[in-house]
Amino acid sequence: MRKLVEILPKAAQAAVRALARLRIGARGFAFSHPWKTTAADAVPPPPADLDNPLFAYFRAHEEGRGIWKWEHYFRIYHRHFEKFIGRECRLLEIGIFSGGSLEMWRSYLGPQSEIVGVDIDVACQAYASDHVRIHIGDQGDRLFWRRLKDKEPAFDIIVDDGSHLFRDQAATFEEMLSHLRPGGVFLCEDVHGIFNKLPDYMIGLTANLNAWAPEPPPAETPTRFASPASEFQRNVFSVHFYAFVVVVERTDAQDGDFFSSPKGTSWQPSQ
Repeated sequence: MRKLVEILPKAAQAAVRALARLRIGARGFAFSHPWKTTAADAVPPPPADLDNPLFAYFRAHEEGRGIWKWEHYFRIYHRHFEKFIGRECRLLEIGIFSGGSLEMWRSYLGPQSEIVGVDIDVACQAYASDHVRIHIGDQGDRLFWRRLKDKEPAFDIIVDDGSHLFRDQAATFEEMLSHLRPGGVFLCEDVHGIFNKLPDYMIGLTANLNAWAPEPPPAETPTRFASPASEFQRNVFSVHFYAFVVVVERTDAQDGDFFSSPKGTSWQPSQ
């Protein structure tokens, strides 16, 4: 995994340069495409938010420590975090402000969860409790993250709501991706602006998901093709983009290849 962290910046920069023209074209399409919605296309708001216990907690939170979130985030949180509910889950939140979200995560994930907060403001030490640990430090300081990893076991969820500066976000991601358990989720929020550098960086990473090196099929299964998984593919399962949010998921397993196998007896005839 250490090798992966070392190659991330170079891989991201190279891919971003290669994809620059395509990215500009895509932005032009987004602005010029005649997006239209007719009355027949209109649908009521999805019930996902109404059935989301995390959003229900947020809506009911009228007093106490402050929580300040874009409301559409709760659908994203629940989509990626639901699998951890009721499990022995460890969550790290960077940027804890008034401390209300620390209580929210604990309520959502359950009593088996452990919550860790990081903030640059020493006053945030006041939010420590029996179930919440607080570390004070600068998320742009790589040495801080390396020291924290010596103190804290690996996490299942990392939520970056810190400085919102690209240099700090990149440093946090590069240092902490290896400290996510298999199947873990890294979520960076408040990614604002069309020309925000973080999505460009992450787009560079996505190119590595498509790396392949097909091998000749074995004689005993001549139609079963394999492509060995790269170091990156063994560690990163997916990258997701939402409005103001980027999510990266670790793979559940640390090894394995990709296989393509035909099934069935009837195939489209050649022309």
